[in-house]
Amino acid sequence: MDRVWLVIGFLVFWAALIGLILWGWRGRQKRQADRIGDLPPVPADVGDELIAPVTGLYVGSTIAPSWQDRIAVGDIGHRATGTLTRFATGILLDRNGESPIWVPQRSIRAVRTERGLAGKVMTKDGLLVIRWELPTGTEIDTGFRADDKDVYPTWVDSFPPAPETTDDKKETA
Repeated sequence: MDRVWLVIGFLVFWAALIGLILWGWRGRQKRQADRIGDLPPVPADVGDELIAPVTGLYVGSTIAPSWQDRIAVGDIGHRATGTLTRFATGILLDRNGESPIWVPQRSIRAVRTERGLAGKVMTKDGLLVIRWELPTGTEIDTGFRADDKDVYPTWVDSFPPAPETTDDKKETA
């Protein structure tokens, strides 16, 4: 009989932990809702394809500059396999089983490689990270782990580095 109570106690404890996790995720969604807002829709005409589609894993998006402040609003927080394609008017991340993410060209701030994002840590330069600005003005980092990492230089080189600000020049002087 003692074992039965021990098993029941463990199951109640486990259910309470799962409940706390869900409660925390919903709280994060509420806190982020105004900062994230609605994502840009995919336009009817995306223009010419500039970089061929790359398959891989969408690992998530975070509020920049924190690599761990994962976005929980909508389905942008869900990991999914998909394809990443660069068009003349922006970047399309077409995720399997989830809504696509459209990054308009004018919103892109930087494309770089990183070691980790959204709680996912890889080897050096294991992720392609796109920093872009949402319509609300919030900058986010979107991470994609390509099946073929040899394409990363093509992506990084296709976007010029962000211009130096006067503050950057003061710090290096």
